[in-house]
Amino acid sequence: IVEEGSQITPEAREALLAWSRFPWFAALQPHTFCLPWLGYIVLVNALCLKRSRTCPLTRSPGRFALLFAASALFWWFFEYLNRYVQNWYYVGADDFSPLSYTIFASLAFATVLPAVVSTYALLLTVPVLGSGLENQVRVDTRHHRPLAAVVLLAAGAGLLLLGVRPDLVFGLVWLAPLLIILSVQTLAGEPTILSPLQAGDWRPVITAAVSALICGFFWEMWNIGSLARWAYAIPYVDRYPVFAMPILGYGGYLPFGLECLAIGQLVLGGPEQLEPEPLTN
Repeated sequence: IVEEGSQITPEAREALLAWSRFPWFAALQPHTFCLPWLGYIVLVNALCLKRSRTCPLTRSPGRFALLFAASALFWWFFEYLNRYVQNWYYVGADDFSPLSYTIFASLAFATVLPAVVSTYALLLTVPVLGSGLENQVRVDTRHHRPLAAVVLLAAGAGLLLLGVRPDLVFGLVWLAPLLIILSVQTLAGEPTILSPLQAGDWRPVITAAVSALICGFFWEMWNIGSLARWAYAIPYVDRYPVFAMPILGYGGYLPFGLECLAIGQLVLGGPEQLEPEPLTN
């Protein structure tokens, strides 16, 4: 409840519209999920800009806009995989026609990559996740093309198994695409998000995973009160929910964050597009 004359942020106002059931807003109620995320993306970029004098939104506005389109396609791929595992389903979307569902779902899906990579850029300005992870244990990531070929075949086979035994291999929805991306980049001789490990730089791996986990918390929180929302049916771990997500299910956000970073770097033009200026406390 917001008292008359009180001040609320745009993000809070958007969440209020998404969660409320005002009669005058009923026609637009099913379409509000992307509004809090647009506010979140702008807020996170503003904080990043304040802390490091740069942010993904201002560093390359054209590429950042392209990230929204890439994000919609990116998440539709996971919707396709979910047709086999059926780990999540949507409630309150029955009144949409196929065309309107595709349009409004795409608008919501378009915020995924911008949210995660913006959070990633902001977290890099935090010393413990920025400079604090630059000089850690080194991992040799060179000359692994034979291994990459084996991993590529295994990950591809894992995706095929989703249609055969989804109850056993449903976790590959999040792991197999990441392994395929890394394997293809390695076979092509291109750097991957794991390449910095060779110099002991663990920032991309850890910060990307944490970024997706943070966004996952907000996804689940904003979802639980929305009119059109998702619910879960995950084998073996479907208990102890935090919002709608079973607590162990949050583990899927960790590899998902690495996938978001890999695609985000490709769209934005390289890892340097997410690097901060000199860190502040």
